[in-house]
Amino acid sequence: MKDLKVVFMGTPEFCVPILDALIENYNVLAVVTQPDKEVGRKKEIVYSPIKKKALEHNIKVLQPIKIREEYQDVLDLNPDIIITCAYGQIIPEIILNAPKYGCINVHASLLPKLRGGAPIHKSIIYGYDKTGITIMYMDKGMDTGDMISKVEVDITDSDTAESLHDKLQSVSVPLLLETLPDIINGTNKREKQNEEEVTYAYNVSREEEHVDFNKTSREIFNQIRGLNSWPGAYATLDDKNIKLWLSEISDKKYNEKPGTIVNLDKNGMEVVTKDGSILITELQVPGKKKMNIKDFINGNKKEDYLGKCFK
Repeated sequence: MKDLKVVFMGTPEFCVPILDALIENYNVLAVVTQPDKEVGRKKEIVYSPIKKKALEHNIKVLQPIKIREEYQDVLDLNPDIIITCAYGQIIPEIILNAPKYGCINVHASLLPKLRGGAPIHKSIIYGYDKTGITIMYMDKGMDTGDMISKVEVDITDSDTAESLHDKLQSVSVPLLLETLPDIINGTNKREKQNEEEVTYAYNVSREEEHVDFNKTSREIFNQIRGLNSWPGAYATLDDKNIKLWLSEISDKKYNEKPGTIVNLDKNGMEVVTKDGSILITELQVPGKKKMNIKDFINGNKKEDYLGKCFK
């Protein structure tokens, strides 16, 4: 199917294996990705992972600031199909309606659950025990189009957003390659989403990064691993924001105020929660790298932390 003309729209690293597979199997005319970013004090220009991959293969790169207004270059390519994955902008109907085989999206959840830009993070934060990949036709709504195919992935307590990202990435390519021939042949399924089952996974806000120890141990445990390895959960101690990277649920009960540090040993920094306590096993103080609790204890005095309370 090398004669199938494809435009791919995506931005983060999650999409790179998908673009690789499309380049190998189809005729990728161009990629559309978010504009370059300025990063750090020196304001160095950083390309998106998708742009880097496209340039490696000498594929045309389009980077509209607002694709709702700057869509003509895409239309001029006259693609047979447009495939999107985590592009980062709402695509206008004039583009959605243009390709012969439509515009499809590879979305990292089992729709209609977790519509939005952070489905991987939120699947863990919300305590789901499974998620997956859905390939769907795009329409003018946010992840509201008809579903074509799905694959499920289990979420375990050992998963973080990073490990779940990798699991979902690994199953996305086989599902897409299995689904595309059916779309081209017109033999694919087309299932409407059940609006009664809809949940949302909006991008993670700064407020959602903050750990409130008045929540249950399970809620905090899910929040910490759901934000690992980006952007990271944090709580404030002595007016410093401490990043909390890994934790374990404890079955111990205390009368102290939630957020109080009641123990600090090789097993973890034990902090009181609404319904018990939680062990922080990996953390990061300002100006330092991530460290496990053993390394933290080696460089800090236990008595400097016991009885203090996270805010």
